[in-house]
Amino acid sequence: MSGKVTAVSSNAEYAFTKPTRDSIRLLAGLGVEGDVHAGVTVKHRSRVAQDPTQPNLRQVHLIHEELFDEVGEAGFKVAPGELGENITTRGIDLLGLPVGTLLRIGVAVLEVTGLRNPCLQIDTFQDGLLKQVVGRDGAGNLVRKAGIMTIVREGGVVRPGDTIEAELPSGPHQPLDRV
Repeated sequence: MSGKVTAVSSNAEYAFTKPTRDSIRLLAGLGVEGDVHAGVTVKHRSRVAQDPTQPNLRQVHLIHEELFDEVGEAGFKVAPGELGENITTRGIDLLGLPVGTLLRIGVAVLEVTGLRNPCLQIDTFQDGLLKQVVGRDGAGNLVRKAGIMTIVREGGVVRPGDTIEAELPSGPHQPLDRV
């Protein structure tokens, strides 16, 4: 399973959106160099308020660009970085990956930890958008579509156009849940 990086984003300050960049540098065990969410322990404000010592399983956020196409059909216009992701992808089913999948992007390696849990800030960005990225399946189960979270196993520079190769974990696969 493979795909492509279409955009990379980072922000040194807490803000909902992240400006796109020519490249980002991933640091092993930390996240995106210079990004407000980089670190060994949690950096997302809601998580820090709960327990600032918990490990940061949300070092790098990836979103599939196909989501922007989907919400566009409902009248929303979303561009890379605007939902706070660090890496925007195309052609890889991020939401279908199991926990522990390794994503190889050049020399960098990310490990998938879980799903992004979309928050009300999405509606502050564009009213009604939250209902587009969180829904229910036919059985009534909650479906989160706002991307996946990862940790950095091996660092390196990531640029638009880079290929993403997914390496599934061995053994029974654990489906993604919010982290």
